Amino acid sequence: MTVAMLAAEVRARPFAHATHPSPLAEGLCEAALAWMETDAPWRLRIASFYEQWELHLAPNALPVELNPLLATDTVDHLTRLMFQPLGARGLRLTEVTAHKLLPGQTIRVHNDYLADGETHRLLVQLNRGWADEQGGLLMLFGSASPEDVQRMLRPTHRSAMAFGISAHSFHAVSTIQSGERYTLVYSFQAARGG
Repeated sequence: MTVAMLAAEVRARPFAHATHPSPLAEGLCEAALAWMETDAPWRLRIASFYEQWELHLAPNALPVELNPLLATDTVDHLTRLMFQPLGARGLRLTEVTAHKLLPGQTIRVHNDYLADGETHRLLVQLNRGWADEQGGLLMLFGSASPEDVQRMLRPTHRSAMAFGISAHSFHAVSTIQSGERYTLVYSFQAARGG
């Protein structure tokens, strides 16, 4: 089930991205967050620029009430709402994952760009009552320099941010000071020549 009365807000700087306060239905978001907080089978992943808990979302591994997260109508709704304003067409969903960050964890500046890799990403935040002092701000940069922060987004519950992955799409997540920060991550591949 999807809900969105407002259009996405699009900004060109520091790289093209779209934001929306609530692209998914409240009940679905609440159910997803409750599952992530209690029964989800998280696995720790450590890489050069981050340490986080990850979870691959697949229909056969989800509680039945969360299958709408992966449904074709949900994905179509999200791509129309969040990517069409960015001029993206012909996107194919490659995977949906969830991330959990705990106190002390951070994601340093990176751009997600890999030749022949995914081309677009959509993040949906699931964080009830998140406060700035908890950290976990999504930061957008004009370059690879950590000093070049140009926009900061709170991980407000149900909010979303979508962007095209490029050599210039530098972003990071500030260190978690308290609480658990949850994000749904939809990854897409553009059709060749699309």
